Amino acid sequence: MSGHFRDLFQLPGGIVYLDGNSLGPLPKSVPAALERVARDEWGTMAIGGWNRAGWMAQPSSLGDEIGKLIGAPAGSVVTGDTLSIKVYQALATALSLQPERRVVLSDNGNFPTDLYMADGLLRSLDKSHELRIVSPEDVLDTITEDAAVVMLTQVDYRTGRMHDMAAITAKAHACSALVIWDLAHSAGAVPVDLAGCEADFAVGCTYKYLNGGPGAPAFIFVRSDHAEKAQPALAGWLGHEAPFAFDLDYRPGAGIERFRVGTPSVLQMAALQASMDIWAQADMVDLREQSIALSQHFIALVEADSPDLKLTSPRDPAQRGSQVSFAFEHGYAVMQALIARGVVGDFRAPNLIRFGFAPLYNTMGDVDLAADTLADIMKSAAWDRPEFHQRQKVT
Repeated sequence: MSGHFRDLFQLPGGIVYLDGNSLGPLPKSVPAALERVARDEWGTMAIGGWNRAGWMAQPSSLGDEIGKLIGAPAGSVVTGDTLSIKVYQALATALSLQPERRVVLSDNGNFPTDLYMADGLLRSLDKSHELRIVSPEDVLDTITEDAAVVMLTQVDYRTGRMHDMAAITAKAHACSALVIWDLAHSAGAVPVDLAGCEADFAVGCTYKYLNGGPGAPAFIFVRSDHAEKAQPALAGWLGHEAPFAFDLDYRPGAGIERFRVGTPSVLQMAALQASMDIWAQADMVDLREQSIALSQHFIALVEADSPDLKLTSPRDPAQRGSQVSFAFEHGYAVMQALIARGVVGDFRAPNLIRFGFAPLYNTMGDVDLAADTLADIMKSAAWDRPEFHQRQKVT
């Protein structure tokens, strides 16, 4: 599969790119899509593009396309804004549906911005809510009757450890709690079935495995029965029932439409649409099988040839997303040395080197070259140079 799809991406020459879990590479069709929107729509239609080019409908139509990858029915996903905004929306809505409960349960593998948004929201509500943070392994056993919301990232951004979405959602529902799933490292990486497990809310970004580009819009899924009852905490004008009536009172739009907030980012959505055209040809089950094969092969090579690195990702691929992480005291320097040699992964504090596997464009040849380069760097201590220890703003 990767041979056909790989040709659809602009991969920098001489680079093994294993960082699609941070930023997906450029689909070759994106520049032409951006030029078309800029020249033929913005350039010739000006403001008329909102009607004539269908710009205003993009958040919903793209939401439906993303929905196909995450097991969400049509009309339950909308795109726009940022992931932090969508986390806030989902949590505020879930809490409003649970007025008698005060506990938000999460884990220390959740992405920090999710926890920051939750903490800020709970403090602003000033109703004695508690943000209860446990270890990922303890989540299932600590869901109790006092929980209002369970808020988790399905795939741990550091290690790739994957929560059992169906089991946790079922346990939460048995305790009358609602669940929010962050799919930032799931969408486009692993098969997801939100409808099948009766998930309440889900959020995610589109610039990682979905290859929407830097600053690409986020998305939010809301189960239809919740969407019809929700009174959005962020009552943006495009979530209004009639935005261009310019009423001073807010009346929520129908269903998922009320979770729109700001003006659609038309150029970013054009780039995302170009990537989604590729995803429409892909099969998530096949991709998952290939990602497991790539990551298993990589683990075997690294453990054989670079014994100083400690695997921190689950060894069982069924418990792991599409990334692999290893720990090393000087992990940052190792990753910088790898990047200097043309193997691009990334680093996560305090000591993890992280590699993402995306079968749309990664091959076994990439894995072999990356592992060989890593082994040479470790054996020769090539990482131990001053320039590789110098921290940059983005790691």
